[in-house]
Amino acid sequence: MKSNLPKVLHPVAGQPMISRIVNCAKAAGATEIRVVVGVGENLVRQVVEPLGAVCFKQAEQRGTADAVRAAQASSLTGTVLILNGDHPLITTEDIHRVLEDYFNSQGGITLATAKLKKPGALGRVVRDGGNLRAIVEAKDASSETLKIREVNTGIYALDAKLLNQVLPHIGSTNAQNEFYLTDMVGLAIENKIPVSGLRLPARVAMGVNSQEELAFASRRIFYRNAKNLMAEGVVFIDPRATYVEDSVKIGAASVIYPGAYIRGATQMGSFCVIEPNCFLNSVTLEDSVHVLGGSYLENCVLRTKSVVGPYARIRPETEIGAGARVGNFVELKKVKFGAGAKASHLTYLGDADIGENTNIGCGTITCNYAVDKNKYLTKIGKDVFVGSDSQFVAPVTVGDGAIIGSGSTITKDVPAKALAVARARQVNIENYKPKK
Repeated sequence: MKSNLPKVLHPVAGQPMISRIVNCAKAAGATEIRVVVGVGENLVRQVVEPLGAVCFKQAEQRGTADAVRAAQASSLTGTVLILNGDHPLITTEDIHRVLEDYFNSQGGITLATAKLKKPGALGRVVRDGGNLRAIVEAKDASSETLKIREVNTGIYALDAKLLNQVLPHIGSTNAQNEFYLTDMVGLAIENKIPVSGLRLPARVAMGVNSQEELAFASRRIFYRNAKNLMAEGVVFIDPRATYVEDSVKIGAASVIYPGAYIRGATQMGSFCVIEPNCFLNSVTLEDSVHVLGGSYLENCVLRTKSVVGPYARIRPETEIGAGARVGNFVELKKVKFGAGAKASHLTYLGDADIGENTNIGCGTITCNYAVDKNKYLTKIGKDVFVGSDSQFVAPVTVGDGAIIGSGSTITKDVPAKALAVARARQVNIENYKPKK
C-alpha cells in the first residue's frame, strides 16, 4: 500500500475495509467475531473493538492456518466462518449463501470459490469430475494448474470440532514455509469429509493490496450504492461519477448530479436536487431542497423548499428554514435561519438566530468571537431588512421589522421597527485642492 496506515484500515467508499467485513458478519448473525491482528495492532483494535469484535495477535505472520490458530480456535464451538480482512466487496448476502450451502453439506466444509479472467497469485481450485479435490497455492502450482481460472476466495464455513481436528495436521512444507489454511481441504478429502466448492461472483475474490485496487473497490461500492438507489427511484445523471456512501438515504425522484459526494448519516427527502461537486456530510434535507453546485454542507438541517448555493458553506448545528435562500459565498455556522429568510451572497453568519422573512444584505458579518475567546449570539427578528456591508458585534438583538442601514456596525440592541444607522457622517469638501 506504500502507507503507514495498516492495510485493513484504508477506507473503501468511506469505511475502513475491516469495518465492512465485521459489519457484514454481524449482519449475517455472527454471535462472536474474532479479528486476527499483526502489524498496526493498536490502530486496528481502536476500529474493530467498538464494533464488538475481539482481537487476537498473531505474533509472527506464518500463514493463514497460523492466523486461525492465533485466534484460539481451540476455544470455538458451533459453526465457524472464516473471512479475509482485506476483501471489502463481500456482502451479507454472500455470507448467507455460504452458510446456507454449509448447512446443506451434512457436516463438511463449504469453500467459496470464484472464476476469474486473470487468477494471478490466488490459489487454484482443482476439481475432478466437478468434485473439489484440492486447493493449490499459485507459488506451488505447476504450469498446468496455473491455467485453472477458478480460485479460492479464502472464505470457509465448517464446524469448530472439524476445524480443530484438521488444524494440528497442517504443515509448512511449501515454497513459503508457511501454514496454509487451504491444506485443510486436502486433509478433509483424505478423511472422506465432504467439501463443497460454492462459486460466488468474482468480486468476492478481490483482495486489496495496492492503492489502485483500493480505488477500484471504492468505485465498485459507490456504483453499487447508486444502483440500489436508482432501483428506488432516485435519479443519477451519471452514477459512475457520483459518490454515495452506504449509510446515506435518499428519497424517490431526487436528482444527483456528477461529482456529488454524499456521506455519513445523510438523509434526503424526495424531489431534492444536488448539483455538481457538492459535498454533504451527515445532513438532513427535507423534500424539494435544492443545493446548487460547489456547496459544502455538514451536520445541518435544510427544511422543505430551501435553496443553498452555489458555493455556500453550511457548518454544523445550522438549521435553514422552509423556503429560505442562502446564496453564493455565504457561510453559516450554528445558525437558526428562519423560514423565507434570505442571505443571497458574500456573508458570514455565526452563532445567530435569524427570524422569518428577514433579508440579510451582501457583506454582512456577525462578529461572534470576542476578545475573551468566547462566542456570543446575534439575534435578528423576523421581517428585518439588513443593508449591505453591515456588522453585528455580539451579543446584540435586533427587533422584528427593523431596518439596518448599509455600512452600519451595530453594537447596541435595535428596537422593533426602528431604523439603525451606525456609520461616520459623509463630509463633502467642494473644490478641494490637495496641498503639494
